[in-house]
Amino acid sequence: MKRNKQTHRTRALPDQHPEVPPAASARPGRRGPRLAFAFAALLALGTGLMYDLVKGQVPPTDAMPAPPAATYVGAPDCAQCHASESAAWRGSQHAFAMQEANGQSVLGDFNDAKFTYAGTTSRFFRRDDGFYVHTDGPDGKPADYHIKYTFGVSPLQQYLVEFAEGRVQALPIAWDTRSVSEGGQRWFHLHPDEQITHDDELHWTRAAQNWNFMCADCHSTGLRKNYDPVADRFETQWAEIDVACEACHGPASRHLAWAEAKEAGKPWDEDDSKGLTVLLDERRDMSWTVDPATGNAVRSEPRLTERELDVCAQCHARRGQIAEGYVPGKPFLDYYRPALLEPPLYYADGQQRGEVYKWGSFLQSKMHSKGVTCSDCHDPHSGKLRAQGNAVCTGCHLPDKYDTAEHHHHPTGSAGAACAACHMPTTTYMVIDPRHDHSLRVPRPDLSVKFGTPNPCTRCHTDRDAGWAATQVRAWYGHDPQGYQHYTAAFSAAAAGAGDAGAQLRLVAADATQPSIARATALADLEPTGSRSTLEALVAGLHDSNALLRFGALQALAQAPVEVLVPLSAPLLSDPVRTVRNEAVGVLAPVPADRLDTAQRAAFDRASAGYVETQRYNADRAEARVNLGTYEAYRGDARDAEGDYRAALALDPGFVPGYVNLADLYRATGRDADGERTLREGLKRVPDDANLHHALGLALVRLQRTGEALGELNRATELDPGNARFVYVYAVALHSTGDTQAAIATLETALAKHPDDPDILQALASFHAERGDAEAARVYVKRLQESAQ
Repeated sequence: MKRNKQTHRTRALPDQHPEVPPAASARPGRRGPRLAFAFAALLALGTGLMYDLVKGQVPPTDAMPAPPAATYVGAPDCAQCHASESAAWRGSQHAFAMQEANGQSVLGDFNDAKFTYAGTTSRFFRRDDGFYVHTDGPDGKPADYHIKYTFGVSPLQQYLVEFAEGRVQALPIAWDTRSVSEGGQRWFHLHPDEQITHDDELHWTRAAQNWNFMCADCHSTGLRKNYDPVADRFETQWAEIDVACEACHGPASRHLAWAEAKEAGKPWDEDDSKGLTVLLDERRDMSWTVDPATGNAVRSEPRLTERELDVCAQCHARRGQIAEGYVPGKPFLDYYRPALLEPPLYYADGQQRGEVYKWGSFLQSKMHSKGVTCSDCHDPHSGKLRAQGNAVCTGCHLPDKYDTAEHHHHPTGSAGAACAACHMPTTTYMVIDPRHDHSLRVPRPDLSVKFGTPNPCTRCHTDRDAGWAATQVRAWYGHDPQGYQHYTAAFSAAAAGAGDAGAQLRLVAADATQPSIARATALADLEPTGSRSTLEALVAGLHDSNALLRFGALQALAQAPVEVLVPLSAPLLSDPVRTVRNEAVGVLAPVPADRLDTAQRAAFDRASAGYVETQRYNADRAEARVNLGTYEAYRGDARDAEGDYRAALALDPGFVPGYVNLADLYRATGRDADGERTLREGLKRVPDDANLHHALGLALVRLQRTGEALGELNRATELDPGNARFVYVYAVALHSTGDTQAAIATLETALAKHPDDPDILQALASFHAERGDAEAARVYVKRLQESAQ
C-alpha cells in the first residue's frame, strides 16, 4: 500500500473546490491524498528529488468539446412555461448562491460594525450606496475595500471583493445569518483557532481564497474563467450570476425552439431530448414498492444511468475542474477529477471528515447501489426534502418495522429516534454549518473500538465511549451490525503499514459487491511491488468497465518500474474518459521516449498535447505551472521548464513544489549551486517543510558537503517521521559516512512503522551482510521475498 506521500498545504479551505484532492496533511502511516503534488520515485541518493506532475488539472484536449449549439437564455425565459418550478427555485439557496451586493442581498451588519482577529480590527460600513470593509490588505496594511458580491445565504453569508486585475477574493470574516436565539446575527472568522495574517497562504488576498478558480464554477451558471497569463488578469464571465435553471438543465435556447415548434404544430425530432442537453428523466414512469418481507422498497426497474448524479456532482462532489465547458448531459469524469476515499477527507470507514460535500459519500451507500438518486429524497427546484423528518425515509422503508422503538431504541419523537441522527450523522464545517453524511450507513461502534472511526452513538452521548456504545448495540440486536460497507479494516491496515494490508486491499478491489469508489481507493493504495497478486489486481482494475477503477489503478502504477508501467498504462492514453487519460499522461511523462514503441509514442503525444493545453488553461494556478514545468523537464525542455517553475513561484511564493522541482531541474543541468540557493529561498518562506530540507540534503550530498547534508536529511525525518523514504535516504547517507550501526538502528526503527517497505528491507539485508552478519541478512531477505508475494 502506498503511504507517506506528503502534502504541502495542511489546512482545508472553507466550502471551496480546489484542485483535487484538496490540501491537507496525510494521516500517519497511510499514503496521503494526492494533492497539488506527489513525490516521483527517488532513483538513487545522488539524484535530485522531483515532485511528480501535480494532480488535479485538466486532461488531454484531443477531444475538447466544441461549444454547445444551444445558448443560455436565462431563468425568466424558463419561468414563462415552468412557473411552479421557478417559484420553488426562487426560494432556494441556489437562487442566492451569489448576488450583487445591495440593500436587499446583504444580510450582514454594515452599520460601522467592528470585528477583531489576529491583531486586526476590521470595520464594516456603508458609503453612499455601497458596502465596504476596512481591513488588512495583501501587504498587511489596512485599507477600504468595496464589497462587490454576496456569497451564499444560510447559515452564513460571505462577501467578495474585486481587485483591479479581475481577481475576486473571498473575505474570511462571514456573517452568521442564523437567528439570535441560535447564536447568529454576528460576524465570525472562518478560522477562529488560527492567527492568519497577510503572509499566510490562507489570507483572504492569497490564491487559496481566489473566487475565480476556487469558487466561481459552482456558484454561477455558464461560467467562463477567462484568465490571461500574459497580462496576469481575469475577465471572468457568467451566463447568470446564481445557480439557475440552466446550471442543471443545460443551455436552453434549443429547448425554447422546441417549445415554439410544438406550440405551432411544427415537426421536431423526437430523439432530440426536447432540445435540452440532457433529459433528467431517470425517475419518470418508475416507482418504489416496499417489499413486506424486508421492509425496504425496490425500484420498479433498474437505474442504468448516472445522468442526475453527474449533474449534481458537478458541484456536490470534492473534485477539481479538469476542463471548462461542462454542460448537463456530458460525462462528469470528462470535466472533473474526483477525490477518492483518502485521508484526511475521509475516515478509514469512508465517513466524511473533510469537506467532501455529497457525491463521494453517496457513492458508498447501499441506496446508490439500489438505484436511488438525489431527487428521490430532495425536491430539485426548492432544494428541500420531499418530506420532513422520518417521513422522507419511511416512504421507502416500512415505518412499522423501522420507525419504532424496537428498531431505534430511543423514545419516540426524541432526537435519537430520527433516522438521520443514526444513519446520516452531521459534521460541522465553516464553524456553523452542519452537513449530513450521505453514505447512509449502519452505526458501527464496534469499528470505533477497533479502528478509532467515529460513530453516531458517542457523538450524542459524549460522556460515553465507543466500548459502551458497542456493548449497547450488541445487546439490542444480539450481534455486531455488519452494514453494507466492508473496507474499514483494509484502509486501517494501509494506514498502519500492516504487513497484510496489501492482501486486504486486493480483496476490497476485487469485491464487486462493494462501492466502486472504495474499490478504486483500494487500488490506488496498493504498492506496485513485484507481488504477482498485486499486479494482477491492478491489471483487473485497468481493464474494468468502471472508469473510477481504471483511475485508481493508474494512481498506483505511478510508482511502478518502467517495464511494468509502460505496457500496463500506455493503453489508457486512449481511454474514452478524460480523467483516466489525464492520469495516464501523468504516470508516463517521466518515461524516456525510447521506452515507448511507435504506437505508444503517438498515443502519448496526442494525450499530452491536450494535457499541456489544459495546464495553460489553469495557468492562474501555481500547481498548473509546476505541472507544465515538470512535463517540460521530463521532455528535455529545460528553458521552458525553468520559466514555468519561476512563474509558479511568482504566483505563489510559498508553493513548495516550485522550489523543489526548480532545484531538481538545476541538478539535471549541472547547476547544483543554483539548486541550493533555490531551496534556501524556499526555506525562508516555509522553514519547517520536510520536503525542502530533504531536497536540500540531497543537493548538499552532491556538492560533497556531507556533514551539512546529514543535518538537513535528519531534519526532514524529524519534521515528517512517518515518511519511510526520508528515513531510508537518511540511513543510506549515514552508511555512506561509515556509520553503519547508526544506519541500521535508524532503519530498524523505521521498519516497525513500515514492516513491508522494500527499500528498508533491502538496505537492512545489505548492511548486515556487509558487517558479516549473514543470519540477520537472511532474515531481511526472507521478509523481502515474503512481502513480494
